Amino acid sequence: MYSVNTSPLLSAQNLCRYYTVRPHAFAATTTLKALDGANFELRAGSTLAVVGESGCGKSTMARLITMIEPPTSGQLSVHGTDIVNATAVARRELRRHVQIVFQDPYGSLNPRKKVGAILEEPLRINTNMSRQERRDAAHDMLQRVGLRREHYVRFPHMFSGGQRQRIAIARALMLKPSIVVADEPVSALDVSIQAQVLNLLMDLQDEFELAYVFISHGLSVVEHIAAEVMVMYLGRPIEQGAKRLIFDSPRHPYTRALLAATPFVDPQRRAHRIVLKGELPSPLSPPAGCAFHTRCPHATALCEAERPALRLLQGRSVACHHAESI
Repeated sequence: MYSVNTSPLLSAQNLCRYYTVRPHAFAATTTLKALDGANFELRAGSTLAVVGESGCGKSTMARLITMIEPPTSGQLSVHGTDIVNATAVARRELRRHVQIVFQDPYGSLNPRKKVGAILEEPLRINTNMSRQERRDAAHDMLQRVGLRREHYVRFPHMFSGGQRQRIAIARALMLKPSIVVADEPVSALDVSIQAQVLNLLMDLQDEFELAYVFISHGLSVVEHIAAEVMVMYLGRPIEQGAKRLIFDSPRHPYTRALLAATPFVDPQRRAHRIVLKGELPSPLSPPAGCAFHTRCPHATALCEAERPALRLLQGRSVACHHAESI
């Protein structure tokens, strides 16, 4: 592994993204706080895993980092440049440094284009490389992701799901980015293929000193790739810290529930099953106080009345009134 640089490639302070929505045709508009106050830094060669249930704000964060959407408030810096106040020309240049690998390898590749054209398209749009240079770069990247040169002339439907995701990874690396957002990149693959793709991502991280934002709905696939873990619930980070702290001594009851649902081969690591009561609340009308109190086995009147702030505890940040005692 490359040595981790001291200067962050990516940093966020109180990052928020709100949407004005109308729940149905005759309802008044309301504010959906899809992401509400995320803070993180990411350095070269490191991986931040963002974990949580559907609707917790993971994909919203991915859209902000990749500059598909602007933040509603807060700061987001890429290579030291605040993208909120950057010019359109500066953001266009920064987008070359931040690429994304999508969840579905069947839907993220254009079925009408051959693999070579898919890989060369970012180069054709963003560089002045000649046709032969683009072709050579595509051949080289195919080999780096474990595919063969002859795959250059084939269509996506001729590949398996794991091979398609390798093509998607190759496309994301064509512009030599420093940051890659992996939005649940293995969730649509067979379990036997997931490990291969994760190992490939780790090998490429070593080779290119990539920084990853790895988004997942469960903890089982992030243990071996993440350096830091951010657990989210209804748009807010509720526990965040080094991977080993989160896995070995989680302090938030939601994190403990996620870990209890994670299968481990080692019987000593298997946690007692925790069954969460109730359903995930609607993000359009989150509960008062702690958003998790409607499902938490440790909830008290304080949890119902007051939202806990994210605070430092035992080497990690946690948003729970009773984190010391549970």
